[in-house]
Amino acid sequence: MKPVNTFFTGLCFLCILLPGTLFFSSSVTLSGTIYYYQDEDGTFHFTDLPTSARYRPFAVFRTRDPKSQDVIDLTNKYGRLYSVDPSLIQAIIEVESVYNPNAVSKAGAQGLMQIMPGTQKDLGLTAPFEPEPNIEAGTKYFRYLLDRFESLPLALAAYNAGPSRVEQYNGIPPFKETQDYVTRVLERYAKHQQNR
Repeated sequence: MKPVNTFFTGLCFLCILLPGTLFFSSSVTLSGTIYYYQDEDGTFHFTDLPTSARYRPFAVFRTRDPKSQDVIDLTNKYGRLYSVDPSLIQAIIEVESVYNPNAVSKAGAQGLMQIMPGTQKDLGLTAPFEPEPNIEAGTKYFRYLLDRFESLPLALAAYNAGPSRVEQYNGIPPFKETQDYVTRVLERYAKHQQNR
């Protein structure tokens, strides 16, 4: 199926939307999403298959609670598959995206587990905004980092700053963002374990 890729200028694209036809949301979707970006000339580009980090969710065809039982079930499924504690996966998702499957960081990381486009290619992830493939890819990647660094704090630092930075500094890099990230995930992980 070819992606829908239509171009509109100004506000003309609003004219084709009938009230109630689409639900607008930046925090909830599992499928049926239209993405857009506005280029330097002011032209809006729309697609159902985003090809770059410039695209942002525009509209969804159905909504649901992003912290649904489905997401929890997926962390359990892929946690078992890759031998990663599901509570840890949930803590990473909470800190990375606050359970927002449409989240896109300033650096271009996408989806629930905020996976960078380059890493997506390495993992074969083609639908980063879909919860299941995103959680599977993120969990698989985190398993790789745990095996590589043999330390939970170092694996978390590598997930945030990149494996090369952890190796460069022979430990958690001296970046406030990364240090805060490791602390926050470990705190959330402890709370998730207590609530089990």
